[in-house]
Amino acid sequence: MAKRPFDIQAQPGFGFMALLTFFALYLPIAALVAYSFNAADSLSRWDGVSLRWFISAWHNSAVQDASVRSLVLAVSAAALSTIAATMAALATTRTRPYPGLTFKYAFINQPLMVPEIVTGVALLIVFSRIKVWTGYSGLGYLIAAHTAFCIPFAYLPIRARLESMDLTLERAAADLYATPWKAFRFVTLPLLRPAIIAGFMLAFVISLDDVVITEFVKSGGQDTLPTYMLGQLRRETSPEINAIATVFLALSVVLVTAFYFVNRRKP
Repeated sequence: MAKRPFDIQAQPGFGFMALLTFFALYLPIAALVAYSFNAADSLSRWDGVSLRWFISAWHNSAVQDASVRSLVLAVSAAALSTIAATMAALATTRTRPYPGLTFKYAFINQPLMVPEIVTGVALLIVFSRIKVWTGYSGLGYLIAAHTAFCIPFAYLPIRARLESMDLTLERAAADLYATPWKAFRFVTLPLLRPAIIAGFMLAFVISLDDVVITEFVKSGGQDTLPTYMLGQLRRETSPEINAIATVFLALSVVLVTAFYFVNRRKP
């Protein structure tokens, strides 16, 4: 009896396992979203569809303060990390290869490989000493921590766009007596803008959703929305938390989708 030829496209069981994995991953999220519209005071029963918990969260002063702080932190960290990532990407792509360049790539991307809790503990040790020396305990520590953590997330799409760009356009600008600044401003930057926007949005989402580093670095009264939710879950599970999580999920999906479409644009 002749053996059946091996078909690399035939993978029995993989489709079922993928479906089972996605079901296990997204079923709890679907349940959370569904119960955020529950009219009941308890998660143990369903009393119909209502927006009462979204309205309750909207009028909650603690949620308002945490939301404003989260947005200020995320915008600041995303802007600073995107600027730093753009400069780092230009410095590591617009140059001839030299010894140590690979080390620079690894150094910039190091926060991606180090567990967040290690970064959080390290920042806690450093910032605690600075707080003692300076007496300052404001939001600047969180902005610095989030900026450092978000740089590699903004760096990757910007570097990828720079590596795929046609260098002849910049060389043509130089041949036409453009200064390096003018060549960057009128040639490189317009071509790089979609990647910069994509890097900013990705850094914004990462900063907005961060819990571990924020929990280690923040001072008293500096709860962001994720750490506020974590604190509430330690006390009681309120349907209001489901509503906040649903809004967070919707915002993250919108930003990640926008990141995907912006990053698809070719220079």
